[in-house]
Amino acid sequence: MHVLLVLAALYAVLPLVWLVTSATKSVGDFSTTGAFEFGQFSLGANLGALFTQENGVFLAWIRNSLLYAGLGAVLGSLICAACGYAIAKLDFPGRRALFAVTLTGVLVPTTALALPLYLLASQLEVVGTFWAVFIPLLTNPFGVYLARVYAEAAVPGEVLEAARTDGAGELRTFFTIALPMMRPGLVTIFLFQFVGIWNNFFLPLVMLTDPKLFPMSLGLYQWSTRVTQFPQYNPLVITGSLLAVLPLVVAFVLLHRQWRSGLAAGSVK
Repeated sequence: MHVLLVLAALYAVLPLVWLVTSATKSVGDFSTTGAFEFGQFSLGANLGALFTQENGVFLAWIRNSLLYAGLGAVLGSLICAACGYAIAKLDFPGRRALFAVTLTGVLVPTTALALPLYLLASQLEVVGTFWAVFIPLLTNPFGVYLARVYAEAAVPGEVLEAARTDGAGELRTFFTIALPMMRPGLVTIFLFQFVGIWNNFFLPLVMLTDPKLFPMSLGLYQWSTRVTQFPQYNPLVITGSLLAVLPLVVAFVLLHRQWRSGLAAGSVK
């Protein structure tokens, strides 16, 4: 079992090790060094070239990715928590049917929704804008499912009844009582949202044409298509990919404890 776990860990870590070593290489080092060998430590030069290439467009990509993923994950997690709480704890007609539709939405691949979303955005005349990408990212059926499972397990009905007896409205009950109880589950939903939005590629590819609105995933992809003709883009793409991984690592390191507890509560339920 330990051997299998070590092999699985190597399979997951080796691409990151390759990114780290390759980010230290110049264009010539790629043909003179092995895959996991350090180059002439050109990381500083690669970073400088990365941030100045095409008038510093990579900085705009970083800003866009942080806006899409950071703000989108926060708002999307709150929306998922509210929907999951409502399905789990509020009694209204069609609750079971709504949850069934939500589960159906989990099964639909996001790529299948790209064309309908593009047509909707075209009708709203927002194609090619920030909102064409940002608004669809706020919805996440899997996040609603996780929130419903966690709210069912973590929020006692007796506490909600006591709050209502004391005169608290539904919004106040949710924000002051239910939401703090759902915090571990909310962190789990946030991480799933953040990773999903940060790695999102197809929706920006369909919606955006202005490079200044690209997230890092789409911008680096466009640079990678030029590598065969312009080899100087190769170190830029690799160094940019390394920088694109770091926020995900930091998010998991900072929030991994509550993420694990949220997953455990959902699995037990």
